[in-house]
Amino acid sequence: MAVPKKRTSISKKRIRKNFWKKKGYWAALKAFSLAKSLYTGNSKSFFVLKKSTQNLE
Repeated sequence: MAVPKKRTSISKKRIRKNFWKKKGYWAALKAFSLAKSLYTGNSKSFFVLKKSTQNLE
């Protein structure tokens, strides 16, 4: 027979929510850092082919 569960306290709910938000914050920070290093050309983990500006005539 189904029994209703006890209610989760507001503080516990807030703690879990903050952990969830923090994970997103760190993921965004890493993505931004990687984008910045690719843009400046300082990336050591990606090889980006740069387009040549010389004419192939």
